[in-house]
Amino acid sequence: MTEIPTFPLPPLFGDPGPYDAEDYRRLRADGPVVRLPLATGGPDVWLVTQYAEVRKVLSDPAHFSNAARGPDGRLADRSDESLKGFVIGNPLMYDPPEHTRLRRLLTGQFTVARMRHLRPRIEQIVTEHLDAMEAAGPPADLVQAFSLPVPSLVICELLGVPYADREDFQRRSNRLLDMTLDREAHAANTAEMNAYMYGLIARERAEPGDELLGLLVREHGDDLTDDELLGIGNTLLVAGHETTANMLSLGTLLLLHRPDQAAVIRDEPDAVTPAVEELLRYLTVAHRAGPPRHATEDITLGGRQIKAGDLVIPSLLAANRDEAFVKEPDELDVTRDAAGHIAFGHGVHHCLGAPLARLEMQVAFPALLRRFPGLKLGVPFESLRFRLQSTVYGVESLPVTW
Repeated sequence: MTEIPTFPLPPLFGDPGPYDAEDYRRLRADGPVVRLPLATGGPDVWLVTQYAEVRKVLSDPAHFSNAARGPDGRLADRSDESLKGFVIGNPLMYDPPEHTRLRRLLTGQFTVARMRHLRPRIEQIVTEHLDAMEAAGPPADLVQAFSLPVPSLVICELLGVPYADREDFQRRSNRLLDMTLDREAHAANTAEMNAYMYGLIARERAEPGDELLGLLVREHGDDLTDDELLGIGNTLLVAGHETTANMLSLGTLLLLHRPDQAAVIRDEPDAVTPAVEELLRYLTVAHRAGPPRHATEDITLGGRQIKAGDLVIPSLLAANRDEAFVKEPDELDVTRDAAGHIAFGHGVHHCLGAPLARLEMQVAFPALLRRFPGLKLGVPFESLRFRLQSTVYGVESLPVTW
């Protein structure tokens, strides 16, 4: 068995990190709910680290609100122009009943039946990129050659982005979650993305297509504003693109250090589905469940007294590594039953795109391992740069050879 090297793990909200598995074990040992200062300043936050309590928070929007708020804790003014793109229309920024309305309009687009309909196209996209890798020959950066473009093209297909626009669309989307960019660069990129999406929405309003935005316009156009469609589109872009891309990269990196477990995924078709669930649990690339929640009233959680207005952060990564959930949680075991993990969140904000992400990984991992059975890391592990200061955990590049 090849030993898995020590992966740096995403730091806590506002902390520069890096962290490792021992840091998260220590936090869980301190109790299910711990009070921590933000490294960036501002009020202290309650970090929820244990599986049972994280699920409680995620299941209780009445006491732990997701609704967008300003620095003073008051509900955000949704007429504010700066909120367009990632607040208005973003289901993660709403509580019921507003959240319920948006969720109901979107649920039908992510049914198991619709995902089955997409499978042949996903298989085609995966095959085309593997063909291109093979034709170019080693070495290759797996991020640029495979794990980034595959989900990017899939989400473009889903949203209805014209093929000619996809390279620019992918470039802009890659910068959305980069926390190393200064405020001006972020604002410029967001404005550019919003302008593009508004143009796409206008085209769909005029002539609705068969992709997601077109279907929403055709079926619910009178119930959704352009600003809401913009927020929906941008949210699906991030949730359906960045998370899957980083799962493919980090998952492959893990499997390169565990050839025994890679062989299970490569050679046993029935083992692929549970293996993907274990990779999701182990990596939990979306390590926080959206923005910090606000306690709506005084409440006791995990034996701690939380005051109305306090910020509460449920750590999905810490919860998925909780010994109360699985035995030996810091060990990767693709044959274990990891059902019940919360890598996609839990409760009313459980990720709508989870069926699509699962399908992409179930297709991509075995196809990659079968095409390149001799795949190996092309540089020393120590030289890899992890995306620790990003909303979604990943690796900057992944040089491989075969």
